[in-house]
Amino acid sequence: MKTEFKEIYKDLSPKIYKLCLSYCADRALADDLHQETWIAVWESLPKFRHESQLSTWIYRIAINTCLTGMKKHKDKNLNSEKILSKIVADESFDEHQMTILQQSIAQLREADRIIITLVLEEKPYTEIAEITGITENNLRVKIHRIKRELSEIYKKYENL
Repeated sequence: MKTEFKEIYKDLSPKIYKLCLSYCADRALADDLHQETWIAVWESLPKFRHESQLSTWIYRIAINTCLTGMKKHKDKNLNSEKILSKIVADESFDEHQMTILQQSIAQLREADRIIITLVLEEKPYTEIAEITGITENNLRVKIHRIKRELSEIYKKYENL
């Protein structure tokens, strides 16, 4: 199991860390959420029932860990609406555009941030639907609305 876990960690850790960063502006908190996620994965791996893809199962653990962690830290003046981390390393975006994108994503509702983060990670819609627990058709509608809302928010920041 130790070797299997190392391979899983090596493969998914960077993506899970980006997801954790998408929840908070504090890298130390993101580090904690990332570590808590992998502890939960380690403890639960023997119980994994293979009813979904392993990566989908790990994303669900990460999302639940982040949601729980952010609730715990809200009292410490950490606002889950402020996402200041890079979500996607896109060379076509300059630093200013990336900052605007991050600020725009931060304005989205928490559930929408989860979805758009997974879209930016280029997860297949079927997997995103499974991770978020909504139907694929509903997901497509949500993604369309999120993109439209994100575009409007982005334009406001861009004009400042």
